[in-house]
Amino acid sequence: MQITLNGKPHRCDAVTIRELLDQLDLHGRLAVEVNQNIVPKSEHATYQLHDQDTVEIVHAIGGG
Repeated sequence: MQITLNGKPHRCDAVTIRELLDQLDLHGRLAVEVNQNIVPKSEHATYQLHDQDTVEIVHAIGGG
């Protein structure tokens, strides 16, 4: 499927956000947004991606 990942075209075989993160080897404190909606970490394993979705992934960094 073809998605937009962090502003760039990206082809992937992932069905869920968790699969996408695993394929990208991204772990830790991450925030994921699909089509301008934040997806809670508790839903990453079940949230299904679709062709032409726009996905933004950022590392959540604490500080002050």
